[in-house]
Amino acid sequence: MHKYFEFYKGPLEFNSTRCLELRQEILEVKVLSMVKPSELFDRWKSLQICKWAMDTSEANLFNVTPVSMPGRSTLSRCCNAPGFLFTTQKNTPIETNLRYEVDSSGFYHINQEIFQMFPKEMPYYRSQFKKCAVVGNGGILKNSGCGEEINSADFVFRFHKLEKWRRPFFSVLQMYKNASVLLPAFYNARNTLVSLRVKYLLDDFKSQQQVYFFHPKYLLNTSRYWLSLGVRARRISTGLILVTAALELCEEVHLFGFWSFPMNPSGFHITHHYYDNIKPKPGFHAMPSESFTFLHLHSRGILHMHTGTCNYG
Repeated sequence: MHKYFEFYKGPLEFNSTRCLELRQEILEVKVLSMVKPSELFDRWKSLQICKWAMDTSEANLFNVTPVSMPGRSTLSRCCNAPGFLFTTQKNTPIETNLRYEVDSSGFYHINQEIFQMFPKEMPYYRSQFKKCAVVGNGGILKNSGCGEEINSADFVFRFHKLEKWRRPFFSVLQMYKNASVLLPAFYNARNTLVSLRVKYLLDDFKSQQQVYFFHPKYLLNTSRYWLSLGVRARRISTGLILVTAALELCEEVHLFGFWSFPMNPSGFHITHHYYDNIKPKPGFHAMPSESFTFLHLHSRGILHMHTGTCNYG
């Protein structure tokens, strides 16, 4: 593969003959266990000589069910972020007994106080944003120099851990002035208590940032969708959930910090997160499987997965 780097001095068009071959080398790996990680990494590195471009036909096929394929489950059919990403007054009327995503937690009764916290309807619509960046917490993000490129997007999805104390948490949020806070309030009963505490905290500090709650139906349908496509996990990650939403709400999706392998594509060890090296509970998420899925989506021209350094401008 290295001979192609020696021959081609600049980036190749994504749909050039050679790039189509390199993309196919990724796509022919149907499951992660088919090849050694080092071989997959080599194929991915080879593909970096190709300048990524969105494949509109592939993206449309992925998002919208073709008339000729009525049984195909696509994002618009299974998940519907423009209708059910957030819990709203429109999709969850007052006095609803809302089922938690985790069945064992039962239901949550939506009374007047909780109902008033919901927006009247979803504030975002399908393909509203031209370019979106979804920023994961992977160690691949450290020293990548991608800050400017991320901030150039029309909309940015970020992840933050909840701080232990009120004011430090509020201070972190103030870094992002024109931002909203999205919480998994109806994942289970414990999350409801934590999410409401966050809502009341922001009210106490008179924050202008809107607080929204994931709709449990969206979380459940999204998990089922990726399970049907081969992502095997007790629960898919929040990152994959927001990438799924971005694919519906944005015309073009760029991922940063979503490389979930212990080594970068060049074979050097990296930390699990860009801020620490604490591993998740074994068996809860399927992070390498999710990253492998993103490699496929990148190769199909559906989203752009960034794993190297950025040269914005």
